[in-house]
Amino acid sequence: MAIFRRNKGEKHEEHVVEPGMMEKGDSREIDSKDGSDDLAIHTIKDDELKRGLKARHVTMIAIGGALGTGLIIGTGKALAQAGPGSVFIAYCLVGLNVYVVMTALGEMAAWLPQASGFAGYALRFVDPALGFAVGWTYWFKYIIITPNQLTAASIILQEWVPRSKLNPGVWVAIFLVIIIGINYWGVALFGEFEFWLSSIKVIIICGLILFSLIIACGGGPKHEPLGFKYWVEPGAFRKMDYVWPESTARFVAFWSTMVNATFAYLGTELIGVTVGEAQNPRRTIPRAIKLTFYRILFFYCLSTLLLGMIVSYDSKGLAFAVGAKTGSNASPFVVAIVEAGIPVLPGIINACILIFVFSASNSNLYIASRTIYGLAAEGNAPAIFKRTNKNGVPYVALGVSALFGCLAFMNVSDDSKTVFDYFVNLTTVFGLLTWLSILFTHIRFVKARKAQGITDDQVVYKAPFGLTGSWIAFTFTGLITFFKSFTAFLWSPKYGNFDYKNFITGYIGIPLFIALFVGYKIVKRSRWIPLEECDFYTGKQEIDDEEARFVAMKEAKMANEKQKGGAKWIYKRFISWLF
Repeated sequence: MAIFRRNKGEKHEEHVVEPGMMEKGDSREIDSKDGSDDLAIHTIKDDELKRGLKARHVTMIAIGGALGTGLIIGTGKALAQAGPGSVFIAYCLVGLNVYVVMTALGEMAAWLPQASGFAGYALRFVDPALGFAVGWTYWFKYIIITPNQLTAASIILQEWVPRSKLNPGVWVAIFLVIIIGINYWGVALFGEFEFWLSSIKVIIICGLILFSLIIACGGGPKHEPLGFKYWVEPGAFRKMDYVWPESTARFVAFWSTMVNATFAYLGTELIGVTVGEAQNPRRTIPRAIKLTFYRILFFYCLSTLLLGMIVSYDSKGLAFAVGAKTGSNASPFVVAIVEAGIPVLPGIINACILIFVFSASNSNLYIASRTIYGLAAEGNAPAIFKRTNKNGVPYVALGVSALFGCLAFMNVSDDSKTVFDYFVNLTTVFGLLTWLSILFTHIRFVKARKAQGITDDQVVYKAPFGLTGSWIAFTFTGLITFFKSFTAFLWSPKYGNFDYKNFITGYIGIPLFIALFVGYKIVKRSRWIPLEECDFYTGKQEIDDEEARFVAMKEAKMANEKQKGGAKWIYKRFISWLF
């Protein structure tokens, strides 16, 4: 027997479902006493997602979202702009901020894993208008960044097959068809595919970290131990050009690196979208979030520290890398390889970057389709987007999201790349607005559960920094959002006193977000939900029952494997945190 609760102000109506009413394949809806059918958990077969993502899938999707071109390529631009000291500090600070965002999301997701993700939590604990605004802006982000990643893939391949021999649009078409196929054939296939791609990415980053350490210690062909040589000369902190006085120039350069670091970390929050398809999400999601902290320390902080030791910020090779679009020539690690005098490796790095880009485009299309599915599930998008195939894939949502991937074809012509780059600038502000919404929703979540007498020991997973951590992270993220494109106001030889294109593309996401929020409130007349009326229970009982069944099956399986040890124990104890 399952009990479904629907919040009605200060009351909770309970609907009892007897065993047999919800047999597999049953297409009947559960009728409520008042005749409404707005249950948060859908029981109709053709609009259900399947929980096909295993624990290892979710944890690797989490790290796959964090490991992207922002690390392997974007760190070069940051290093050239501000120096190794600024890069290391910025990536550590933003990494800590990201961890707070993740733990805030994890506390809500562990309480009630739902397909609508953080947009659904905003709808429940803040205002339906916020859920509407953050859901749509998040979808905008991913339908913009997906074709950009496809374009990057085509540019990388041009290093092997020049555009004079083969139109890059062919590569775009091939990659688009492949990622649509992977996403269409079910979340289990997607999870398995992304698991192995992310595993390769982990191996690549580990290899680059090991390479950087060897070069820094003098293990390269030149046998010159670099240590912190470049932190001394030319220095750890670079001054921003055309800014005075010197102290201000150093701070401005440092702050520009904060923006670069933020872009590199965008995507870590995407596990909040996977909760609707994760097996045993109350264990899987918190574990993935906890491991994110160690991965941030290992992959981002350590790699940026070592990178600043082996490449000088005034390196001529680095200046070329900053100007490159993508590919091996754009990576600061390749600059280090070339300066160390090691042949062949640049071509290998190019292949590695292609894997990064392909993985990103694959997961981006997945997130775009699940985001608009979640909007439809909450009534904030046409109901047609809830339709799923026999594999539990929202095929209409996937098809519409994939159509925007065709924007990559406009990048086939050189003159449109500049225009598209400005669209890419939008993704950062959309990501920051998402972080702000998650943090504010968590603040309301904590206040609401305390107002309703839900104690800390009743919560499955509690954010370690609590309410204070979310307020600090909210303020910090707000500062980055507000000053994101401050360089538009700095004088430069190219743009003069004001770079209006950078300003518009850097900030247009904010008025768009506000317009969606205010427009929804005017049309739907939604209200700010009082703390005492926030809905903690709709759909929770079904999740509880599902979890109990999964845990029972898991324990039975573990009992059969209890006698197995050796290599498996070593893997789980010492290596599995990476994979």
